[in-house]
Amino acid sequence: MLTGVVFDIQPFAVHDGPGIRTQVFLKGCPLRCAWCCNPESHAAAPELRHHRARCHTCFQCAAACPSHAIEQGADGLPRIDRRACAQCATHACIDACPNDALAMCGTRMTPDEVVAAVLKDAAFYRNSGGGVTFSGGEPLAQPAFLEACLRGCREAGIATAVSTTGYTTPEVLDAIEPLVDLFLFDLKLADTAQHAFWTGVGNEPVFRSLATLASRCPEKLVLRLPLVPGATDAPQNLATLVDRLTELGLGAVQVAPYHGLGADKYADFGRAPPMSPPPPDAPAVRAATVALRRRIDAR
Repeated sequence: MLTGVVFDIQPFAVHDGPGIRTQVFLKGCPLRCAWCCNPESHAAAPELRHHRARCHTCFQCAAACPSHAIEQGADGLPRIDRRACAQCATHACIDACPNDALAMCGTRMTPDEVVAAVLKDAAFYRNSGGGVTFSGGEPLAQPAFLEACLRGCREAGIATAVSTTGYTTPEVLDAIEPLVDLFLFDLKLADTAQHAFWTGVGNEPVFRSLATLASRCPEKLVLRLPLVPGATDAPQNLATLVDRLTELGLGAVQVAPYHGLGADKYADFGRAPPMSPPPPDAPAVRAATVALRRRIDAR
């Protein structure tokens, strides 16, 4: 039976596509953007989250753990051996915690289960011109599952959108594109070395996917740029992005400031927070938007 890993389903989403939408977050991402606010989306498999702010250090979790994966760390809080934890089939620690400080992040679901969850708000989609948006992580990292979910939504009359980095193979894009009404396509850095520095991977697959969609279905594309001081906001990056978009016959880009609201979540998954700069202020966002628009209009 085909299943995928979903780490959240949010109804009444209004920022990722037109109208009122349900946003389905698929787990797993090949990128490691320095400004990522969703560390729970990185790993493909379900994983244990330790809500450190809720923990009373009673260590009932350690006593219940059959894998002996939990011990006291140097800071007095539980330290989790993630490799041992991943092998556990019971996760008895979750039930043992009296403060709900432990929870699994990521649930295996079938495409039918996802479609059923999406259909709960079908009336809102019809009245607002909304639908479903698949996000992540990188939803294209679960291609067979995403394709089945998209197909099920389409058959149910639900408009579909995919929020993506474009980091995928041509074969996956060929299978997915006919089932998608709107691609919310995130651009980051035009230079592949800078892209690799800030995200952990080069941008060749990104621009290959963008070129394919630009030639095949430009009307489906909404381009977005996270504004990150010292990274994506560099004048040379903005200029080069406009050059590449012009070559593809593309224009407007939505500029959005990144935020650091997810930094505290990294410790919950036993990871160090990324080395990201402070979020940009409103004038910086306006300046970048104006700069992009002027460059595009001048072409």
